[in-house]
Amino acid sequence: MLSIYGVYRSRASRNYWLAGELGLPFVSVPVVQARRVDDPHAADAPLNTQSPDFLAVNPTGLIPCIDDSGFVMTESLAINLYLARKHGGPLSGQTVTEEAEMLQWTMWAATEVEPHAVKIILTLDTNAAESEAGRLTIRAAAKALKKCFQRLDQHLAATGHVVSDRFTVADLNVAEVFRYAMSQPQLFDAAPNVKAWLERCQARPAFRAMMETRAKELE
Repeated sequence: MLSIYGVYRSRASRNYWLAGELGLPFVSVPVVQARRVDDPHAADAPLNTQSPDFLAVNPTGLIPCIDDSGFVMTESLAINLYLARKHGGPLSGQTVTEEAEMLQWTMWAATEVEPHAVKIILTLDTNAAESEAGRLTIRAAAKALKKCFQRLDQHLAATGHVVSDRFTVADLNVAEVFRYAMSQPQLFDAAPNVKAWLERCQARPAFRAMMETRAKELE
């Protein structure tokens, strides 16, 4: 049985979405980020990233991680590549070349896009967007993302997908990174292929189901 450690309001959302796409049965273990808990070491604290029970599973103290019938793995995007490869189907690479492209675009999203996009989402999450420092952070991040949007926009012009001509784990991984920049509509308006592609990705039933669960988690 697959166990996914992490709340939906975290990078674990990527793994929950993929599990939905693949139709995988799983157990959700809601580990919350320690920074969201007043005292993560308190006796009545919810299971969090500093809890001994979680650290026994993942000593890095980061979410998400999975336990797939005894195989423990970290790093959300890599987890998705693993699960897609293991279970096969159209979301996975059908050739060595497709697998290489999926790895390439996932690494690109992680190294070139996410460092800037996450600054935007964290600034918003900490209610700092209206401060001078927050505005400068978001402005600088959005500026840095322009080239990334341009590159993906040109790439999507061919088939509308990241790899091949169908929705794959590469689309899911990259879409989840670009979701962090959704508060900046000017980036999407300047990249119409990216805008249309992300809308298609987020219209998928598995994504909507994941987001519905995520919304309930915040109630």
